[in-house]
Amino acid sequence: MERLQKVLAHAGVASRRHCEELIAQGHVQVNGQVVREQGMKVDPATDRITVKGREIALEEHVYYLLYKPTGVITSVTDPRGRRVVTDLLTGVKERVYPVGRLDYDTSGLLLLTNDGDLANKLAHPSYEIDKVYRAWVKGVPSQEKLKKLATGIRLEDGMTSPGASRLVKAEPGNAKALIELTIHEGRNRQVRRMCDAIGHPVLTLERIRLGFLTLEGLRPGQYRPLSRQEVDKLRQGLIQNRRSRGAKL
Repeated sequence: MERLQKVLAHAGVASRRHCEELIAQGHVQVNGQVVREQGMKVDPATDRITVKGREIALEEHVYYLLYKPTGVITSVTDPRGRRVVTDLLTGVKERVYPVGRLDYDTSGLLLLTNDGDLANKLAHPSYEIDKVYRAWVKGVPSQEKLKKLATGIRLEDGMTSPGASRLVKAEPGNAKALIELTIHEGRNRQVRRMCDAIGHPVLTLERIRLGFLTLEGLRPGQYRPLSRQEVDKLRQGLIQNRRSRGAKL
């Protein structure tokens, strides 16, 4: 027996957090009965579970690394009919969902999977997985401003968590600079807002690394499946990060 939201996440319905919302909103039925209770135990082998009238089927977990280009929405649907990231995954039969998000005008590394449990952990800041971005910004930030980016910036939704930042290079004339920024959160347009806060607006932005995963061998719009070794390494890294955080606390 497993908790209902965990079964839904494992079936690729959505992340565990979103599955909890679906339950609370009355969209989930177990054996014909609407369930709103969080943590209800079910047996996926014998119980009939439906979401918005559609029976779930346990899928084999799949994991894809996508080089998201700009001009694509990080979603599986868009009411305005714009191109979404799943449109780029030709031949993928499983219902996969993006892990976290990249803005419409941001490119770079994006994971997609039907493993809701892993997706939820990767997106949660408490697991402190490195998200590394490279941004061309207007002007050249001083070392003092770069230090502020690394130690924390006060935004309208609170202080950002400590990370890392460095100047990669500056263009002749100092009109713009390339900086690298490592964060562990996933707030809406966080990197752009952080750079705005120090007076150096982002011109272009790309995520180049997530944990140990990089874009090596891919061009914008291309993707590849993760190997079993990569998935295991991701899981192990999350466990180690969690333990390390617990030790600090």
